[in-house]
Amino acid sequence: MQCPYNQICGGCSYRHLNDDDYHNHKISMLRQVLEKINQQGCKFNSPYFVPDGQRRRASFNFSCSGKKLSLGFNQNSSHKLVNIDSCLLLTPQINNILNPLRTLLWELCSQTYSIKIGKKLIRKNISGGDVFVCQADNGIDIVLEYDAPVDVNARMIIADFLQSDNNVIRISHRRRINDFAEILLQKATPVIQMGKYSVKIPAGTFLQASAAGEQALASVVVQYLQGTKGQIADLFCGVGTFSYYINSAIPDVKITAVDSDEDLLQGFKNSCDANQITNIAIKRQNLFKYPLTADEIANFNAIIFDPPRAGAKEQCRQIARTERKPETIVAVSCNPLTFVYDANILIASGYRLQELTFVDQFTYSEHSELVALFKI
Repeated sequence: MQCPYNQICGGCSYRHLNDDDYHNHKISMLRQVLEKINQQGCKFNSPYFVPDGQRRRASFNFSCSGKKLSLGFNQNSSHKLVNIDSCLLLTPQINNILNPLRTLLWELCSQTYSIKIGKKLIRKNISGGDVFVCQADNGIDIVLEYDAPVDVNARMIIADFLQSDNNVIRISHRRRINDFAEILLQKATPVIQMGKYSVKIPAGTFLQASAAGEQALASVVVQYLQGTKGQIADLFCGVGTFSYYINSAIPDVKITAVDSDEDLLQGFKNSCDANQITNIAIKRQNLFKYPLTADEIANFNAIIFDPPRAGAKEQCRQIARTERKPETIVAVSCNPLTFVYDANILIASGYRLQELTFVDQFTYSEHSELVALFKI
């Protein structure tokens, strides 16, 4: 579909291609990377391509200068902001709130706030920041990020916006990207359906970019784990996405979910308690610095790992050292380059890469995701 920001906005590198050429190009790029795997004969399953209009979360930049407010994405290979009215990748619900959101930001930027410098009070205006928008199943969740306090006037403006837009259910604020997002106003707690569970999501939390992409990845994970009994480790578990789907589809297993993010894990634990899930044990551990040891790994019948782009090198090395190896390893990767490194560690230790499924969740971009099945 033609986009008015094509080759200007930095989000879509390949939108100029027709569907067939685009699909062939992405598959070819992935296969070229996978040629570096030290094994022949892996089954390459039918890929899954997420269409336009499915992206349920987005990070927007905004800037206010003079009488102009811009809201959008950065220009390709630049920090210059491209002001957009809508994006073909996003859900209709997110596109529908962009103009009201622009009005909200203009009103916030028009207000002054006080900061103390020495003994003087200085009045300033918000000049820019970021907005994180997520479409939950029951409405839109917004996190405003700008380096200024939220005073009474700002709260009144935000309250008016929230009351006037039926689609927005929560607004939070933080001053910097790694700060805790303070909930300012909330009409309902945003929830996402994961498997058979309704999961409350924290403000600003990480989710798969689209519900369609999440379901595609999770369905392949569950398929690869069918027949597993006993103990499953869900490493780099995040909010617990795959644990919920596995627990919904595979009976009589016990899951140990591990991640380093305290806030994500607390939300995961709260959700497990609310859903009365008793067979998921949640553990906080930095798997980059302190991967599960070979002795710990020997307790599991299967392992799934879904690391950030840096991959799971240290964890794979511990799996390779394990004397009684788990029969099944399912690797989810958002970076085929680091996946190849991890795969070669597992293959050298006796695993065979049996199947691989490509999920193109970040449509028209350079990024590729995959799910791979290893058997001992």
